[in-house]
Amino acid sequence: MIVGNGNTTGTFSDNDVRQILAQALDPLRLTGKRVLVIIPDGTRTAPIPLIFRLLYEQIGWRAAQLDYLIALGTHPPMPAPAIDKLVGVSAPERAAAYPNVQIFNHAWDHPDALATIGAISADEMAALTDGLMTTATPVRINRAIFDYDQIVICGPVFPHEVVGFSGGAKYLFPGIAGAAIIDATHWLGALATSMATIGVKDTAVRRVIHRAAEFVDRPLLCLALVLCGAELHGLYAGEHSAAWHAAADLSAQLNIIYVDRPFQQVLSMPSERYADLWTAAKAMYKTEPVIADGGEVIIYAPHITEVSYTHGRLLDEIGYHIRDYFLQQWERFAHMPGAILAHSTHVKGSGRFDLAGGEVPRIQVSLATGIPAERCRQINLGYIDYRDIDPHSWAGREDEGILLVQHAGEMLYRLRADATPGK
Repeated sequence: MIVGNGNTTGTFSDNDVRQILAQALDPLRLTGKRVLVIIPDGTRTAPIPLIFRLLYEQIGWRAAQLDYLIALGTHPPMPAPAIDKLVGVSAPERAAAYPNVQIFNHAWDHPDALATIGAISADEMAALTDGLMTTATPVRINRAIFDYDQIVICGPVFPHEVVGFSGGAKYLFPGIAGAAIIDATHWLGALATSMATIGVKDTAVRRVIHRAAEFVDRPLLCLALVLCGAELHGLYAGEHSAAWHAAADLSAQLNIIYVDRPFQQVLSMPSERYADLWTAAKAMYKTEPVIADGGEVIIYAPHITEVSYTHGRLLDEIGYHIRDYFLQQWERFAHMPGAILAHSTHVKGSGRFDLAGGEVPRIQVSLATGIPAERCRQINLGYIDYRDIDPHSWAGREDEGILLVQHAGEMLYRLRADATPGK
């Protein structure tokens, strides 16, 4: 059973959120208990400062501990000033007003921070993924969860290139997981392709994530948020799968924009909340479905100067390529982490490859960022000097086959069912 609700027109007041939290938390009897809240990092739009304040108001004063773990996946650890902004309270203020609260970064690459809680067998992986993946996968998670009596997952639900819709158990895997299942789920998403996955509820990756969550032996409460821009339109609290399902249904109504025909060029402008191409590439994923065959997406982000602060060296080594570039030369790339290969294919998009004819991407992906032209060539992406682009001149030109997308990264663009794709 879940509590909460949402709709496409109304938004939530602080008191609305307070009432839903009370309905969800009061039956849990958390007095004297240790509670861990898993939250997104700064790359997601979410009213985390409001949730932080209201959770303490509801249970902080009676819980033995009310701590927070930032679900970084493989994103870089958040420094102290960024954490202060994330929760809306500075460290000195937290020490004074929230004495039993600590905030931690997930450490996916620290073996001593992880615990193995199970494994998904090769046969089960094959069944869950319709045969796309047949490799046994160990399930490792941040061992800190075992220091708590109650786990609360709190985060937004948006269309997502790897899993279909983000949120729910995704904050466990890959959010606070180890490398093996991070790599497996991301490469699985690449095998299925972003175009066939994004904005779809029942995906192979989602099934694997829900199976992995069954190994977690701590009580789980999910607070699934749905936003449109910065406005909160939905909050569903309860069992993680049910809360996520309800939130994904609302997200499908709020976070997908349908268009009648594809565009030849898209200028996609990711928010400055994305610090590198690894995170800003959502500007590509969310617009790819409405770009015509042979068209181009330009990621316009002058503030971005790095490919990936975590994985840049490996991406410089392999570059960006379509999926079949890797599959048909697997002996060259099998040693690479699946998450790296997956990111590469998601950014490059679909296309075709054979050893005789080479690589033919469906669309061109160009960067108008602070990443130099030489490095763009090295990683097999186009380069445009951002100083040669006036974004204002791209507005209102849909009839010319040109689309400007501002604050790109959370709204998915998709062709209507009766539209003609790729023309």
